Amino acid sequence: MKLGNLDDLHLFVSLVESGSFTKAAKELGIAKSKLSRRLVMLEKKLGCELLLRTTRKQQLTESGRLLFCASKEHIEALTRVEDQLSSSLNQVQGQLNILLPIEFFNQIISTLIADFMRLYPKVTLHCQHYSGPVPEFDPKFDLCFVLHEQSLPPSNWIARELLSFPQSIFVAPSRVSAPLKTLLEQPQIAVEQLAECECILAESGEQWHFRNNNKVEQVSVNGKMILSSPEMRLQVTGQGLGLCKLPDYVLSNSLQPQPLEKVKLNLESVAQRLSVLYQSRHVASRTRTFLDFFQSHVGQLL
Repeated sequence: MKLGNLDDLHLFVSLVESGSFTKAAKELGIAKSKLSRRLVMLEKKLGCELLLRTTRKQQLTESGRLLFCASKEHIEALTRVEDQLSSSLNQVQGQLNILLPIEFFNQIISTLIADFMRLYPKVTLHCQHYSGPVPEFDPKFDLCFVLHEQSLPPSNWIARELLSFPQSIFVAPSRVSAPLKTLLEQPQIAVEQLAECECILAESGEQWHFRNNNKVEQVSVNGKMILSSPEMRLQVTGQGLGLCKLPDYVLSNSLQPQPLEKVKLNLESVAQRLSVLYQSRHVASRTRTFLDFFQSHVGQLL
């Protein structure tokens, strides 16, 4: 393709519209000599003269007139798109798509979102929920909040950890089976013994992780039931159907009092971490503003 790049065509259109090298160079913010060199390079690339230049005036050649008429509309359209993109990146407006874990501080998050929308009424917010581990990368989402214990797997997302929540193993001691009740009566239970218990899991094949000094121990547990909903695991555990691992905040934020107690273990559960994922370090103003707003209010989750 002999036509110059878009920047060359933009310089050429600006030069013709301004009527002089001096005005065009000033409008474009470049040196007059550089503008002249770029025009010469474009003419050499096309193999024809575009502009007749004298000390007093400049005049389009037939080839120059043809190129100007063909390029002007497209350059203006691209300039409008560029302005719109710049506006989108620098103004707090437009659509913001957020992905959240299911049942994650719904009441508090709803309040934060409402406060944000009152501050930035030009933003349109679309919020969806997911269950299970880290969701697949989906470019339609600007931000994705993820709860996890271990390091996140490699992905196309950029991750930033925000805070962590303590977790415990819970049980309803007055409702469990006799063998489990006998086990719970011990002053302290080794985490390895949890493999002998009936447990309620969040996902198939789940392992429970415990902190042992600077190491992490994994315990494979038997899943009597698999329930992705933390609230459902809480309710079922309260019915005496097994042990479950939950962040402590799930119990403290529950509307219904639960007859649950923490299982006394020789090791502490690994904390649950909250990270936010986004697509690029160069994000739109609305995305950056929401993330800053969330981080400044994230203490409400504790």
